[in-house]
Amino acid sequence: MPAIDLHSHSRYSDGSLSPTELVALAAKAGVKALALTDHDSVSGVPEAQEAALEHGITLIPGVEISASWGVHNVHIVGLQVDIHHPVLVAGLAQQAGARARRAIAIAERLEALGMTGVYEGVLALARDPESISRTHFGQWLYTNGHVTTVQQGFDRYLGPRKPASVPMPWASLEDTVSWILQAGGVPVLAHPGRYPLSRTKMREMMTAFQDAGGLAIEVATATEKPDMVQYLAQLAQQRGLAASQGSDYHGKPAPWIALGRFPKLPKGCEPVWQRWGWAADAFSSEQAAPQLV
Repeated sequence: MPAIDLHSHSRYSDGSLSPTELVALAAKAGVKALALTDHDSVSGVPEAQEAALEHGITLIPGVEISASWGVHNVHIVGLQVDIHHPVLVAGLAQQAGARARRAIAIAERLEALGMTGVYEGVLALARDPESISRTHFGQWLYTNGHVTTVQQGFDRYLGPRKPASVPMPWASLEDTVSWILQAGGVPVLAHPGRYPLSRTKMREMMTAFQDAGGLAIEVATATEKPDMVQYLAQLAQQRGLAASQGSDYHGKPAPWIALGRFPKLPKGCEPVWQRWGWAADAFSSEQAAPQLV
């Protein structure tokens, strides 16, 4: 059955593939509709759109924006956004500037620990100073022998309260949702089960998200456990939120995740593409709710 994957990353953030390579892999994997949702960037969307035409799949322009909710960092995916809308463009420029400044600060902290060539090495991985993420630092630490895994880089150096941790002044949850709405997109709360929150706090986060204008949540992603998928499906139905799905594919940084592979959306969910009528040409009426196993 054809697949819809609404969460993926390219080299324009912390993925390992170019948008062209990503779309080619999606087509090979049987994905018929793909959203490119790079972190705080829509720069890869035009290239992905060209590749999608070549491979005959539907490309949904998207973005994954980092946001602050209280003391927590959460991610808001925007689907079907106008990548040229001035409000979204200005908001992402604000995020990119903060990301670039954080990268310099992290590099300085790692060099203070005796490491050398950190910023230059990380920039070579990211290719753009405004796209440098902590994942790039984790990769640099790993490839230069400072840690034995990328995750260990977070555990030892990059995670909260670690020696190279640099807090980020991300935009507020309310602002990020507003940018997406003004750009004609659908705000989706990304991977709600991944945040270090109790279920009570998770529900509070969803309330704040809906109060800000949020319209959907990711129910099925590659890393969610079955019980969490069922719980998120229940919350989506109770709250009238559309349900999204996606692999959150990055390539080499997370080789255990395959493009187009994640749990099925539970019955009773209203898929986000059905509510807004996306990718209609990719599916027949009998295939209106494509799912993956």
